[in-house]
Amino acid sequence: MDKIRNPFSPGAGTPPPELAGRDNVLEQARVLFGRVRAGRPEKSIFMTGLRGVGKTVLLNEMEFMAEDAGYKTILIEAHEEKPLALLLIPHMRRLLFSLDRIKGAGDKVRRGIAVLKSFISGLKLSMGDVEFGLDIEPERGVADNGDLEVDLPNLFMALGEAARERNSCIAILIDEIQYLGKAELSALIMAMHKMQQRQLPIVLVGAGLPILAGMAGDSKSYAERLFNFPNLGPLPEEESIKAIREPIEAAGERIDPDALTEISRLTKGYPYFLQEWGYQAWDHAEDSPITRQIIDEASDIVAKRLDENFFRVRFNRLTPKEKVYLRGMAELGEGPYKSGEVAGVLDSDIRKMGPVRASLIKKGMIYSPSHGHMAYTVPLFGEFMRRAMPDEQGSL
Repeated sequence: MDKIRNPFSPGAGTPPPELAGRDNVLEQARVLFGRVRAGRPEKSIFMTGLRGVGKTVLLNEMEFMAEDAGYKTILIEAHEEKPLALLLIPHMRRLLFSLDRIKGAGDKVRRGIAVLKSFISGLKLSMGDVEFGLDIEPERGVADNGDLEVDLPNLFMALGEAARERNSCIAILIDEIQYLGKAELSALIMAMHKMQQRQLPIVLVGAGLPILAGMAGDSKSYAERLFNFPNLGPLPEEESIKAIREPIEAAGERIDPDALTEISRLTKGYPYFLQEWGYQAWDHAEDSPITRQIIDEASDIVAKRLDENFFRVRFNRLTPKEKVYLRGMAELGEGPYKSGEVAGVLDSDIRKMGPVRASLIKKGMIYSPSHGHMAYTVPLFGEFMRRAMPDEQGSL
């Protein structure tokens, strides 16, 4: 098998050759972009799911869809070390200047630039010196008091009015949105509430871990009326098989049915693992068809690759106590896990485990699917923990 022609591409956000099993959420995005473009109200989208289900791939696909529908787009990735405002400002500056270059740009666009300058001035009140080179007088008294929950909605309104004046629409796409602070998420939801109230042409598409829906609801009770929350899980067997078989056949090669069934079983339908298995199965096969024997022989290679890349990069961010906690969860088999049961495995006081559990949630390693229960955010991470720490013991 020619490795250069291998159709699979395991990676962070790398588009797969076959985007299987996600038609429903892509249809939601198509309807959102189309309705807002036509001046009709529609809920924005917050996608949720575990690591490796393809949220980033879908977010990138939705950016292409928005651009094809005539939108101007902003795509950012939230993270713990940089405030939302600083992530947004350069893109909003670029976007407003692109609107300003359109022939006949009117007062709303220039006002949007002035409000952005005011927003930056307001940030200086709370964050120190911030400069992005806007050679225009700010609009005093608008979006400049340093309170994000007041300023961000005002900035969005100015941006939305500028877009509407130029017969344009804007799609803001944010990955890893669960890393936003409480005030940031609240400000973002309030801003989108204003967009719906004023029927301004800005949509928001976010992607994050399963805790996102709860975070949004806790932040603003009306969030469920502003957003759809599609949950992305593993693919069913039929779609898992399609995701492997169709790229292979499109490349002119074949794979046996029992090999496909085994890949679906081993990966449990998670798209990232499907890509890794498809990639290694192709490279390991000398000729077509790819057989069940090839899958069996490639198992150790795939496990090593996943351990060294997908799992290890997250494991290395953990403190010793965090590793012990996650290893305790793994000892209980398939989750979700009751906090008391984890404490029992570790022979620890449940009250002492609280700070470690909170730290793991903040790092995006675990989440609470229901009250009093914990689960890994990374599929198959428990199996990895048992390999990484086969006999290691520790305490909290």
